Amino acid sequence: MPPNTTASTGQQPGKSGRRKGRKARLIVLVLVLALIGGVAYGSYWSISTVRASFPQTKGTLTLKGLSGPVEVKRDNYGIPQIYASSDADLFMAQGYVQAQDRFYEMDVRRHMASGRLSEMFGKSQVDNDEFLRTLGWDRVAKQEYDTKLSATTKKYLQAYAEGVNSYLQGKDGEDISLEYAALGFTNDYKPQAWTPVDSISWLKAMAWDLRGNMQDEIDRALLTSRLGPKQIADLYPQYPYSRNKAIVQEGQYSELAGAFQQGGTSGSSGTNGTSGTNGTGGTSTGTASGGSGTSGTASGTSGTSGTASGASGTAGLDSQLGGLTRVLDDLPPAVGVNGDGIGSNSWVVGGEHTITGKPLLANDPHLSPSLPSVWYQMGLHCRSVSSTCQYDVSGYTFAGMPGVIIGHNQDIAWGMTNSGVDVTDLYLEKITGNGYLYDGKVKPFETREETIKVAGGSPKKIVVRETNNGPLLSDRDEELVKVGKKAAVDTAAPDRGDGYGVALRWTALQPGTTMDAVFAMDKAKNWTDFRKAASRFEVPSQNLIYADNENHIGYTLPGKIPLREESDNGSIPAPGWDPEYRWTGYVPQNALPYEYDPERGYIVTANQAVIDPDEYPYTLTADWGYGARSQRITDLIQSKIKDGGKISTDDMRQMQLDNSSEIARLLVPTLLKVDPENKDVREAQKLLEGWDYTQDADSAAAAYFNAVWRNVLKLAFGNKLPKELRPKGQCLWVEPVNTTGPADEAEKVRECGQRDPDRAQPDGGDRWFEVVRKLMDQPDSEWWSTPKVGTRPAAHNRDQLFKRAMIDARWELTAKLGKDIDSWSWGRLHRLFLKNQTLGTAGPEFIQYALNRGPWELGGGEATVNATGWNAAGGYGVVWVPSMRMVVNLGDLDKSKWINLTGASGHAYSAHYVDQTDKWADGELLPWAFSDQAVEKSTSDKLVLKP
Repeated sequence: MPPNTTASTGQQPGKSGRRKGRKARLIVLVLVLALIGGVAYGSYWSISTVRASFPQTKGTLTLKGLSGPVEVKRDNYGIPQIYASSDADLFMAQGYVQAQDRFYEMDVRRHMASGRLSEMFGKSQVDNDEFLRTLGWDRVAKQEYDTKLSATTKKYLQAYAEGVNSYLQGKDGEDISLEYAALGFTNDYKPQAWTPVDSISWLKAMAWDLRGNMQDEIDRALLTSRLGPKQIADLYPQYPYSRNKAIVQEGQYSELAGAFQQGGTSGSSGTNGTSGTNGTGGTSTGTASGGSGTSGTASGTSGTSGTASGASGTAGLDSQLGGLTRVLDDLPPAVGVNGDGIGSNSWVVGGEHTITGKPLLANDPHLSPSLPSVWYQMGLHCRSVSSTCQYDVSGYTFAGMPGVIIGHNQDIAWGMTNSGVDVTDLYLEKITGNGYLYDGKVKPFETREETIKVAGGSPKKIVVRETNNGPLLSDRDEELVKVGKKAAVDTAAPDRGDGYGVALRWTALQPGTTMDAVFAMDKAKNWTDFRKAASRFEVPSQNLIYADNENHIGYTLPGKIPLREESDNGSIPAPGWDPEYRWTGYVPQNALPYEYDPERGYIVTANQAVIDPDEYPYTLTADWGYGARSQRITDLIQSKIKDGGKISTDDMRQMQLDNSSEIARLLVPTLLKVDPENKDVREAQKLLEGWDYTQDADSAAAAYFNAVWRNVLKLAFGNKLPKELRPKGQCLWVEPVNTTGPADEAEKVRECGQRDPDRAQPDGGDRWFEVVRKLMDQPDSEWWSTPKVGTRPAAHNRDQLFKRAMIDARWELTAKLGKDIDSWSWGRLHRLFLKNQTLGTAGPEFIQYALNRGPWELGGGEATVNATGWNAAGGYGVVWVPSMRMVVNLGDLDKSKWINLTGASGHAYSAHYVDQTDKWADGELLPWAFSDQAVEKSTSDKLVLKP
């Protein structure tokens, strides 16, 4: 045991059948290790070694630094509820318990956020570290800690770090996790002490995953190499405000707009609708800013998704561990996939429309799947809420961060979705010698030297260059080098030479107060408290919904949102040399949109537009999600409450599982009119007759339709996009630049895709729904043209292309699923694999076998409420998921429900590694105990931490 802890009896619970299954897997693992690595290594990796890191969950432990005893109660799923008598004790215990379950995950995250992956995984990660050091997340996190956060927040962060470090004391790597034992074969990495800055820096990584429209800026710049302005505009249609409603519908924004147009700067904010003064130009209804979040993702976050590991070394298993040296394919989505499909659902229904008479609030953030899940469920309870112990809160947080991010306390509940507001801008920079051009003059770069330590190798030094717009990312990223060579500029631009540099300006690269907001929201008692807390949540900007036990519901948009000149809407890389494209400030906090107790009685946020721009004086973004999910949720709510109907907790759960495909509803009637001559294609077409457009896992119709949709996108758009946007491995003879119609074979050129399949275009998200919707009324558009390939016919209009897509889809599924359509199912195509995000993605097969799980055959799909997303350019596999689901019942908090994607534990052979996944896949929710009595009743293990 660590020198500052003593222990009495405690063992890991689990059902006997599952224990037998885990033991068998352990035995197989040890045998494989013995065969591959030799007897010595097999003996080293005994079952006791694998189990050495399992946490003690019963009995007592002595934890120095506590002021009083702390109880840790775990239910049958290993979810901890912590009871303490002071705030410091509560957060110290939280650090200790999270480290018990997830320290390896925490350690990888902090190394990623600080650009120190090479210290763990060797030289394969140097390129990624260079990129991350250039961003400088950990530097900004340290500035936040030193200059921005309150003394109370620092105290909590310090207490949390003390708890983590108490767990680490006296432990070797293999005592902490199986992954450290694996790394021990190739390097001598030793876990280091946790710091408060480590907790803060992970917020930056999450903000990267939810950074808004940066990828759209890149894509639009790259599209110019093959498409003209009209064609690019076709691929980025206007948001359909008349069809898919914005979030804020009942705010008094006509007055607000007039006041700000006259008055300019903002004055003090109002409270709960009371009047606030805005500059010198008059008054308007006061609005509050704020919110927090990490959901979203979508457009993802997360966890450590995409962080493949590497390890160099000369140990006996060197050849088998060669897979650890793989470099990440691409760093920008290292935290998670960032694209049109990433997002989240959250909605709240007021008591007048619920069975309980009190609000119901649902949330399911969409992020890249990771193992363990990015989320960690827990409760933080003061035995008696007072000035010395202020918290009684339960919900989802991140391993490595104190507090609760999404959940409820005894008075209020809240949820989050990614807002998608534009908080990033790429700037083209004219580089001249050791400087860059700005306002007609050459300014010197700001530079700093970074030293990257490399496990098993020599350190590497790099120089980071920054302009007045931010770090020069084109020094580290090949895709941005291409942007610098291809992005459109006006005729007055300086000579491009070999290409412009590309710098990033991003609100997350400035120190902020988000960590203050987390603790303040956790103890908020009402709407006023909540808005005040949310106003400090600067990055990432989230849609934040609210409900309380006094029967109020609300919404507020948080964040630090830049203001730009009218000529710059932030949609394409801006000329860094022109002062007119500098940010001019930030949207005033009291001018951010909100709603409170709207007459309709519900609020839906699912990454759609926040507010109609005709009703609001500021530009928030040019790249909203297009509202397919949000409008479907709205329709489901309205169908339940019409004629006085009431909504139950289970109704909210069923809405989360809605599989309906909007694009199928649009296209299938036309597909059924197509007359395919081939009997096999006609047989597949018949699957669509009478189909209700739901994408259940066992649906053959969903499988065939989604294959048709994928081929429509490929034929109409994908084959006409530049290689930089198409998936790797796809090599085509493509049309010449700036055409979409057919060309002679002699004119075509062979190009191979360059983007990872999970990030390629067209991804099939709801932007593409809107593109196709608009083109349906243009059956002779050149977009519907595609050339003949082999025996597959050419197409010159919409219906001919649909026929070709139906043919291609039939033979694609024949190859994948067999000729017999009775055996087809969507779930066989649409599978989820859960992978440990380091050794499980890049390790040798026996390590992957030990750490990874799956597959699960899933229903749902792209831009549906049950958003098990897939990228149509890359394939049918699941690339993002509802990373958790919750429904909070404000009428009786103990009747709330929740589920996580995986389990509480990060230990591969723990009973709680993936013990929630089967239920998650089946759409089930677990009971969510909150009151002292309910928690005690659900407790299966109790650990007492004593001072």
